[in-house]
Amino acid sequence: MSGSPPPPGGFVRRVGLFQATAINMSQMCGIGPFVTIPLMVAAFGGPQAVVGFVAGAVLALCDGLVWAELGASMPGSGGSYVYLRQAFQYRTGRLMPFLFVWTAMLFIPLIMSTGVVGFVQYLGYLAPGLGRTAGDLIGLGVIALVVLLLWRGIEHIARITAVMWTVMIASVVLVIAAAASDFSPHLAFAYPAHAFDLTDGAFWTGFAAGLTIGVYDYLGYNTTAYMGAEIKDPGRVLPRSILLSIAGIMTIYLLLQIGTLGVVDWHRMTDPHDIAATSVASAVLEKTWGRGAADTVTVLILITAFASVFTGLLGGSRVPYDAARDRVFFRPYERLHPRHRFPTLGLATMGVITAVGFLIGRHTDLATLIQLLTTVMVIVQALAQIVALTVLRARQPALHRPYRMWLYPVPGLVAFVGWCVIYGYADRNSPGRHPIEWSLAWLVLGCAAFLVWARLERVWPFGAKEIGEEFLAKASAEAEAEAEAEAV
Repeated sequence: MSGSPPPPGGFVRRVGLFQATAINMSQMCGIGPFVTIPLMVAAFGGPQAVVGFVAGAVLALCDGLVWAELGASMPGSGGSYVYLRQAFQYRTGRLMPFLFVWTAMLFIPLIMSTGVVGFVQYLGYLAPGLGRTAGDLIGLGVIALVVLLLWRGIEHIARITAVMWTVMIASVVLVIAAAASDFSPHLAFAYPAHAFDLTDGAFWTGFAAGLTIGVYDYLGYNTTAYMGAEIKDPGRVLPRSILLSIAGIMTIYLLLQIGTLGVVDWHRMTDPHDIAATSVASAVLEKTWGRGAADTVTVLILITAFASVFTGLLGGSRVPYDAARDRVFFRPYERLHPRHRFPTLGLATMGVITAVGFLIGRHTDLATLIQLLTTVMVIVQALAQIVALTVLRARQPALHRPYRMWLYPVPGLVAFVGWCVIYGYADRNSPGRHPIEWSLAWLVLGCAAFLVWARLERVWPFGAKEIGEEFLAKASAEAEAEAEAEAV
């Protein structure tokens, strides 16, 4: 299975701390901050929106400690897919890893669709007359182009990722530098009356919406956990890469948020007809360094958006393939293209869902799309994984844990509460959209799909449970070898 320790001739542990941290950060900082700053300001109703990014960082940090312990103790490829299977196999067989793949096939392309929405928004700065229909067609065209490029097979993926990283860093640095060159503390800290009134229900509703947007911007801090079989000294490198990437991205986001608020009046960001609400980075560059610089940086942001969708679908399409190959998902998803050797059905499915998510985001709003993708992942991944940490400590106490969560179980409890807040306020923050109901409907469909699949495969509940404790067995074997060596 994917979560098993890598066999001879399998993955090679070549990724060190610097590369691991860079991989996490490149996944965390794509188009996200360039499109969510106005959303955060609108949620809080003022420049106190900085609280949302800090709260998102705290939740990401606490949840990251969960990933750190699980990833360090079970450093195979697969991430949540591995942890959920190891923790819940005793009672529910393969149900939880199946549901994770099922939900991942929705929330991964929904994340990519937000990148396409951001692409069209910033394209509107270069083409002010771009209509809704034209924007829809361009967005669908971008998705089709990404799928077409991936369908033909792409070699030198590392080069494309390096270009994305360079362009993303250039975009962020230029926006921060431009904001610093004309920064106004009066604008940045012009808080409205009762901005921090904790007795006001509106503050907490805004906080929940801001927390959702904030943690969306940090998604990706767990990327190296999915590459556990390729990380050098994973017991040390994995936890550090997660913590360092969160700290680094938090610094970048705070500089972007505060710098932007110090150049553009926050009221402009809440006006849907103002360019600052859809292309705030371009608005900052235009006001500080002129239209030419704004156009240049906008092009860099468009490249960043396209590259993030490209790499996201590249990796996401492999999720159902790995599961199907390990007999934890529908077998047709394990088929590879006969020539280019990529998972055809996984890529096609996620491409279609990305297109649907893009149209939802365009014809509702980006905040609703973020609410939907977040609620879909909360139950099966975020909350279940926190429970998995406790279950594994009880079920597999002898499992080698080179990193153990600091102040256990406090960070896990904080993360659990944070995810519950996000989920509980989802409908209130998206009136009329019902993201909770949609997420539950998808989960129910997933359970029905699991029963169909389990019947076909004759596994629990239609067959015997298959208990595999690969990482525990490996730890026991290593302990015995050490004991024998000491005895000699």
